[in-house]
Amino acid sequence: MPDETVLAQASVAGSLESYLFVSALLFLLGVASILVRRSAFYILMGIELILNAANLNFVAFARFGGHGIDGQMFALFVIVLAAAEAAIALAIMVRIFHDFGSVDITRTDSLRD
Repeated sequence: MPDETVLAQASVAGSLESYLFVSALLFLLGVASILVRRSAFYILMGIELILNAANLNFVAFARFGGHGIDGQMFALFVIVLAAAEAAIALAIMVRIFHDFGSVDITRTDSLRD
Protein backbone atom coordinates (compact mmCIF):
# COMPACT_ATOMS: atom_id res chain seq x y z
CA MET A 1 0.00 0.00 0.00
CA PRO A 2 1.46 3.42 -0.96
CA ASP A 3 2.38 5.92 1.68
CA GLU A 4 -0.35 8.49 2.44
CA THR A 5 2.03 11.44 2.11
CA VAL A 6 2.98 10.35 -1.41
CA LEU A 7 -0.71 10.17 -2.36
CA ALA A 8 -1.37 13.59 -0.83
CA GLN A 9 1.55 15.12 -2.74
CA ALA A 10 0.39 13.55 -6.00
CA SER A 11 -3.13 14.94 -5.58
CA VAL A 12 -1.83 18.43 -4.79
CA ALA A 13 0.69 18.45 -7.66
CA GLY A 14 -1.96 17.88 -10.33
CA SER A 15 -1.14 17.06 -13.91
CA LEU A 16 0.71 18.83 -16.68
CA GLU A 17 -2.58 19.60 -18.41
CA SER A 18 -3.89 21.51 -15.39
CA TYR A 19 -0.75 23.66 -15.28
CA LEU A 20 -0.99 24.31 -19.02
CA PHE A 21 -4.66 25.25 -18.65
CA VAL A 22 -3.88 27.81 -15.92
CA SER A 23 -0.97 29.11 -17.98
CA ALA A 24 -3.15 29.52 -21.06
CA LEU A 25 -5.76 31.31 -18.96
CA LEU A 26 -3.12 33.73 -17.61
CA PHE A 27 -1.82 34.31 -21.14
CA LEU A 28 -5.28 35.06 -22.51
CA LEU A 29 -6.04 37.44 -19.64
CA GLY A 30 -2.77 39.24 -20.33
CA VAL A 31 -3.46 39.58 -24.04
CA ALA A 32 -7.01 40.76 -23.36
CA SER A 33 -5.71 43.34 -20.91
CA ILE A 34 -3.25 44.66 -23.49
CA LEU A 35 -5.81 44.83 -26.30
CA VAL A 36 -8.77 46.23 -24.37
CA ARG A 37 -7.28 48.75 -21.94
CA ARG A 38 -5.81 52.11 -22.86
CA SER A 39 -4.02 52.85 -19.61
CA ALA A 40 -0.31 52.13 -19.57
CA PHE A 41 -0.65 50.58 -16.11
CA TYR A 42 -3.09 47.95 -17.35
CA ILE A 43 -0.89 47.22 -20.34
CA LEU A 44 2.07 46.72 -18.02
CA MET A 45 0.00 44.36 -15.88
CA GLY A 46 -0.99 42.43 -19.01
CA ILE A 47 2.67 42.02 -19.95
CA GLU A 48 3.41 40.76 -16.44
CA LEU A 49 0.59 38.21 -16.74
CA ILE A 50 2.04 36.95 -20.02
CA LEU A 51 5.49 36.62 -18.45
CA ASN A 52 4.01 34.74 -15.48
CA ALA A 53 2.25 32.37 -17.89
CA ALA A 54 5.62 31.66 -19.51
CA ASN A 55 7.17 31.07 -16.08
CA LEU A 56 4.45 28.60 -15.20
CA ASN A 57 5.10 26.73 -18.46
CA PHE A 58 8.86 26.61 -17.78
CA VAL A 59 8.38 25.21 -14.29
CA ALA A 60 5.64 22.75 -15.27
CA PHE A 61 7.61 21.29 -18.18
CA ALA A 62 10.70 21.01 -16.01
CA ARG A 63 8.69 19.27 -13.27
CA PHE A 64 6.83 16.81 -15.46
CA GLY A 65 9.45 16.42 -18.19
CA GLY A 66 12.28 15.45 -15.90
CA HIS A 67 14.60 18.26 -16.99
CA GLY A 68 16.00 18.97 -13.54
CA ILE A 69 16.18 22.62 -12.58
CA ASP A 70 16.37 24.02 -16.11
CA GLY A 71 12.80 25.36 -15.99
CA GLN A 72 13.36 26.99 -12.64
CA MET A 73 16.50 28.70 -13.92
CA PHE A 74 14.65 30.07 -16.95
CA ALA A 75 11.81 31.22 -14.68
CA LEU A 76 14.29 33.00 -12.41
CA PHE A 77 15.80 34.74 -15.45
CA VAL A 78 12.33 35.85 -16.60
CA ILE A 79 11.53 37.18 -13.11
CA VAL A 80 14.70 39.30 -13.14
CA LEU A 81 13.85 40.49 -16.65
CA ALA A 82 10.30 41.37 -15.58
CA ALA A 83 11.58 43.37 -12.60
CA ALA A 84 13.89 45.39 -14.83
CA GLU A 85 11.12 45.87 -17.40
CA ALA A 86 8.69 47.05 -14.71
CA ALA A 87 11.18 49.57 -13.30
CA ILE A 88 11.90 51.06 -16.72
CA ALA A 89 8.23 51.04 -17.75
CA LEU A 90 7.15 52.77 -14.54
CA ALA A 91 9.79 55.46 -15.09
CA ILE A 92 8.49 55.97 -18.63
CA MET A 93 4.90 56.16 -17.33
CA VAL A 94 5.86 58.79 -14.76
CA ARG A 95 7.42 60.85 -17.55
CA ILE A 96 4.34 60.39 -19.77
CA PHE A 97 2.11 61.52 -16.90
CA HIS A 98 4.37 64.53 -16.33
CA ASP A 99 4.23 65.54 -20.00
CA PHE A 100 0.60 64.72 -20.90
CA GLY A 101 -1.24 64.71 -17.55
CA SER A 102 -2.53 61.19 -18.16
CA VAL A 103 -1.21 57.68 -18.77
CA ASP A 104 -3.66 57.12 -21.62
CA ILE A 105 -1.51 55.74 -24.45
CA THR A 106 -3.74 57.18 -27.17
CA ARG A 107 -2.73 60.71 -26.13
CA THR A 108 1.00 60.04 -26.52
CA ASP A 109 1.11 60.03 -30.32
CA SER A 110 2.96 63.35 -30.50
CA LEU A 111 6.49 63.76 -29.21
CA ARG A 112 7.76 66.85 -27.51
CA ASP A 113 11.26 68.20 -26.99
